[in-house]
Amino acid sequence: MKAIFFDGKNMNYDKNYPDPAPGEVLVRVSLAGLCGTDLEILDGYLAYDGVLGHEFVGIVEKSKNPNLIGKRVVGEINAGCGVCESCEKGMDRHCPNRTVLGILKRDGAFAEYLSLPEKNLHVIPDSITDEQAVFIEPLAAAFEIKEQVSLQPQWSVAVVGDGRLAQLIIQVLKLTCPNLTCFGRHPSKLESLVNSGIKIKIGIEHSDEQSFDLVVEATGNNSGFGDIMKLIKPRGTVILKSTIASRENLDLTPAVVNEITLIGSRCGLFKPAIDALASGIVSVDSMIDSTFPLEQFSKAIQHAKKPDTLKVFLKP
Repeated sequence: MKAIFFDGKNMNYDKNYPDPAPGEVLVRVSLAGLCGTDLEILDGYLAYDGVLGHEFVGIVEKSKNPNLIGKRVVGEINAGCGVCESCEKGMDRHCPNRTVLGILKRDGAFAEYLSLPEKNLHVIPDSITDEQAVFIEPLAAAFEIKEQVSLQPQWSVAVVGDGRLAQLIIQVLKLTCPNLTCFGRHPSKLESLVNSGIKIKIGIEHSDEQSFDLVVEATGNNSGFGDIMKLIKPRGTVILKSTIASRENLDLTPAVVNEITLIGSRCGLFKPAIDALASGIVSVDSMIDSTFPLEQFSKAIQHAKKPDTLKVFLKP
């Protein structure tokens, strides 16, 4: 099959990459999304080698379940061992022996085919387009915040960052917390928020400091941590979403002095994300940028790295 293989240093196009091993559901990839995590892996995050890509939609070609064949699916990316304490508690994403699609010990979606356990797959309704379906994985990560924190409608909430994940988080949080401000750096990315009732700001003013009950960091860079420490009230709650390859040290002193609750937040359940897209309470169409064939992966990566770019797709 065709695939883009990352050897730990470089991405390489291979027309004869091995097909996924039998034993799991085989999915022909229709469309895959380039994510900030993919770009961080290319910079050394996790020291991964293999086929990247964890945001995808595809068609089931082989399965022990005949009812699944031919269905259009998306997939949860963590595959646990099934026998450890975490898996027994339903927390496959924290299994110490897990594989993660395109991220940890499992080839991903930048290929013609991928495989996942049947329980990881979700059939998606016809009302959701392929482009919209690729957003289900990051949208699920946005909904995970609601699982981790009991959001209060009266809270003043800030999201730091204006990229793909930040904009999904904003839409999810707005469902509960209308008093929401996005702190970004790129006017073109913030344009889609102007008519949604969200306050947008470029830069932090003195009046913004220590004025938010909840702050979500989704910048994808180290500078975001300093910004959230300026914005959060004493004894407020901070959600950390960025995974960053940089080894630069972060100063945690403000978190200690102001008794801040720090919560790491990663993957989420897919059903809330699928339901939100199907019902239209969350819209992703304004974040669709461009699509490249798999063979033009270098152009796709360079375009995705541009500061004003939103979602970039690869099509096998």
